[in-house]
Amino acid sequence: MSIWFDVARVASALNVLLLLGLASVWARNYLEIRSKYPLGLLVFAVLLLAENALALYIYLVDPTLRDWFTTDVPAIAWRAMMLLHALETLGLLFLAWITFD
Repeated sequence: MSIWFDVARVASALNVLLLLGLASVWARNYLEIRSKYPLGLLVFAVLLLAENALALYIYLVDPTLRDWFTTDVPAIAWRAMMLLHALETLGLLFLAWITFD
């Protein structure tokens, strides 16, 4: 198994955790102030959470896709996917920092 696969899985799992925390704060803010801004952030978090949950499902649960990704996907594709997941994690860490501050 490639290191890129492991980094992508860890980044996706971290993204799920960050998005759950952010979505809970933004949902609470929306229910409290009924503004479009926290609603937009909540919709963003839910959609990104769905994308990361699907990625984790592919990486960890589905045997066909997991095996295909670990054996037949070229290394350059894994590097690109890992980079996207890692950049997303950095963006979410920044959002978490300003949200929870």
